[in-house]
Amino acid sequence: MKSVFSFSLSLSLSITLVLTLLTSCVDVDEYQSDVENNMEALWTIMDEHYCFFAEKEAELGVNWDEVHERYRRNVNNKMSRYQLFEFLGNMVGELRDGHVNISAAFDYARNWSWKEDYPKNFSDTLQRKYLGTKYRIASGVYYCALDDNIGYMYVGSFEDSFGDGNLDEVLYALAPCNGLIIDVRNNGGGKLTEAQHLASRFCNERTLVGYMSHKTGSGRSDFSAKEEQWLEPSAGLRWQKGVCVLSNRSVYSAANEFVKYMKALGHTIVGDATGGGSGMPFSAELPNGWGVRFSACPMYDVNGVCTENGVAPDVAVGITDEDFQKGEDTIIETARKKLQE
Repeated sequence: MKSVFSFSLSLSLSITLVLTLLTSCVDVDEYQSDVENNMEALWTIMDEHYCFFAEKEAELGVNWDEVHERYRRNVNNKMSRYQLFEFLGNMVGELRDGHVNISAAFDYARNWSWKEDYPKNFSDTLQRKYLGTKYRIASGVYYCALDDNIGYMYVGSFEDSFGDGNLDEVLYALAPCNGLIIDVRNNGGGKLTEAQHLASRFCNERTLVGYMSHKTGSGRSDFSAKEEQWLEPSAGLRWQKGVCVLSNRSVYSAANEFVKYMKALGHTIVGDATGGGSGMPFSAELPNGWGVRFSACPMYDVNGVCTENGVAPDVAVGITDEDFQKGEDTIIETARKKLQE
C-alpha cells in the first residue's frame, strides 16, 4: 500500500524538522535553576521556536516582548515551586494555544479556552440513542446504520492506529447505506498519520489538501516556504457515496487536520468550527526539569490560510435546546437531511 503522503515529502520534512530542532534548540544549561532564570529560559524557548506569534498578535493583541517585560517585573526568587508553576503557566497561557503546556510532577498547565468558551454541541446521551445497542466497534470506531439507511461512524480519537482490515470491514458493512456520517466531535487529536490514513479511504486521486511550514532559525519570522501536503488514495476499500463530517470546537490537532483534509476532498462539514491546533508540537525542558511543549510547525488549508483558529463548517449548526429535549441531535439530523438531498 502506498504511503498516505508521498515518501519523499514525509522524509524530507522529518529530516528538516529534526535538523531545525538540533540547530536552534535553547541551551538551558546556560541558565541557573532559580525562579528568575526559569522564567527567562521559558520566554526564550518560546521566543525562538514558537510559530504563531504573528497570528496571536493579530487575533489577541499579544505582544511577546510586552509579555516578557510585564512578567519580569513581577517575578521574584521567593516564589514557591507551586507559585512559579502557576506564574509560568499564566505567562504562556496568554497565547491561548492548546499545544502550549508546562508539565511538572504535580500538575499540567494548559489553556483550553479554544473549546471551553464555546457550546459543547455534543451529548453522550443523545449519541447513545442513535447508536442503539447493536452497534459494532472496530479499531476504536463505533459504527451502525441509522434507521433511514444512513451510515454512522464515530471516531473519538486518532491516538491508536487503524487496522486496514478493520477499516475494510467497517466500510463493507456500511456499503448498503445511502450516505455516511463521520462524527469526530470531541476528538482531541492524536497521530497525524492516522488522520491521513482514515481520510485516504474517502479519496480517489492524489489530492492537494494543504500546506506546512517549519522554523528555519531563531527569528520570529524565520520560516520555510509553504510545502505542499498531498493525500494519496488508499489501496483498500474506499467510500464512493455522500459523506458528512460532524465537527465541534473540541475537534483539535490531528482531528483538525482530518476535517481540513475532508473539506479539501469536497466532503461536507456539518456543525461548529473545529478548535484548531494546527501547529505541530515539539518539546523542550526548563533548567528545573519541567517540560515545555509548544507549537513549532504551522499548517495551512488548500487556500494557504492558517487553521490554528479552526476549520469552518460548510453547514453551520448547533444542538438546540428544543431538539435536546426531544432527544434529537440537531447536528446529526442536519447531516441526515443533507445526505438525503
